[in-house]
Formats: sequence, structure tokens, C-alpha cells
Amino acid sequence: MRNNTELVFVYNADSGIFSSIKDSIHKSISPKTYGCNLCGLTYGKLSMKDEWKTFIKGLTFKTEFLHKDEFKKKYPKYAMTFYPAVFKKEGAQLFPFISADEINKQKSLEELKQLIQNKIQTLQAII
Repeated sequence: MRNNTELVFVYNADSGIFSSIKDSIHKSISPKTYGCNLCGLTYGKLSMKDEWKTFIKGLTFKTEFLHKDEFKKKYPKYAMTFYPAVFKKEGAQLFPFISADEINKQKSLEELKQLIQNKIQTLQAII
């Protein structure tokens, strides 16, 4: 059963078809210089990885995924955030949950999943 807390994942990429094409090309040509490790770990060339989809569906929290331009528009108070990032949303309030530095240190999807699971376990221990 999911609780009232939501995790908001924010990509370090803008929305839109042209941004998607540009990002896809960048990831293919020079993945080490691509600016969104969250995108790089969770997406293949064209779509979200099945392993990531399954992981997200199994979380005990609702999830929302936003590109940074969408996030800035929806949550202008948090526009100065470093991306990618994950926030914990309770009601209308957002709280930093996983920083850009933490996400960018992950070298594989498995490491990212473990980071998220560890953070959730810590959060659930204090709820």
C-alpha cells in the first residue's frame, strides 16, 4: 500500500521533442559528458528501461517525474536546485531527498536503485 508521501524525480534535461532528440544524440555520442545521470541510468536510447519501470512500480511511494523546465514552472520556489534531484513531497511541501551529487556518484542503475532503497528505509524508520 502506498502512503501519502510522493517522490518527485527531476531530470537535468528540458522537456520537448527537440530537447529529447538532442539529449538522445548526446547520450549516444558522449555519455560521459551528458549532464543528467538520472536520465543516463534509467533510460535507454529511446525509452525508460524496463528494470527501472519495475523498480518504480514496486516503491511504497507515489512518484512523479519532471524535466527541469517543468519542475521550475510547477515549483518555482525550488528553481535554484541542482539537477538531477529527487524530492520528498508531503502535501504541498517539498523536501530534498536525494541530491544531484548523490545521483551523479552512481555508476549503474543497480547502484541508483540501492541508493533510493536505502533512503526510503531511513525515511520509513523515522516515520
